[in-house]
Amino acid sequence: MARKGVGIGAFDRSRLTSAHFASHGSNLRATNTEALSTQLSVFRSLLQQFAQTHAKDIRSDPAFRAQFARMCTAIGVDPLASSAGGGGSDGGGGGGLWAQLLGGSVNDFYFELAVRVVEVCSRTRGENGGLIGLRELTERVSRGRMEGSAAISEDDVRRAVGTLKPLGGGYAVLRVGRREYVRSVPRELGTDQAAVVEAAQVLGYVSVGMLRDNLGWEGARCRTVIDDLVSRGMLWVDKQTGGEWEYWSPSFMVDEDGSVVGD
Repeated sequence: MARKGVGIGAFDRSRLTSAHFASHGSNLRATNTEALSTQLSVFRSLLQQFAQTHAKDIRSDPAFRAQFARMCTAIGVDPLASSAGGGGSDGGGGGGLWAQLLGGSVNDFYFELAVRVVEVCSRTRGENGGLIGLRELTERVSRGRMEGSAAISEDDVRRAVGTLKPLGGGYAVLRVGRREYVRSVPRELGTDQAAVVEAAQVLGYVSVGMLRDNLGWEGARCRTVIDDLVSRGMLWVDKQTGGEWEYWSPSFMVDEDGSVVGD
């Protein structure tokens, strides 16, 4: 028996069904978007109430301020963007919520930190080749601030460095091993350079033989990477070892004696 073909009516029903599902899907997306928008508005309102209640702690306690900043970021409130101009998404005039909390504009707060970051990085570049530990940088910036200024944390310095990114110059926070560093030179650390910096961070120094034995590199590769880091000031040469030269990390030397080189 010949199989009966599909009529035009079947195609019409299929098109109607597809159109119905598409319309239903659009309605669901619109409903979900509206519900999410309402929830975010409620969260922002509660966040503002929380900020007003704990404004003193946010101003004076760096750890508390860092946690509050992360709460803002989680619901899409950018502390810097929302305080720029006459009023951001978190409402209010005079620079928005963060401006009220930190006194004046929050941009001024982070701008002052960013200026200090640039000063310290420029002054120490000859010592560290433009790669300074985030903790050391925070300590130096803290010592250089006016007496009575609010305490700052590594999170504050990290955000201040972020404000410098649009200006170029290579400023960025990067992680090498278990430590965070602030880079103030345009050049990136390659994989080999990062491996050597991490080894020097752990042991204090490296040598050609050490890299060859532990990383399995050829001698030429070891010397090339070390020479590059020495030329950039990220390793210092110790020629008085009585044997193979050692290449020391400036930050390790600072950590060992508890003082800051150059101060």
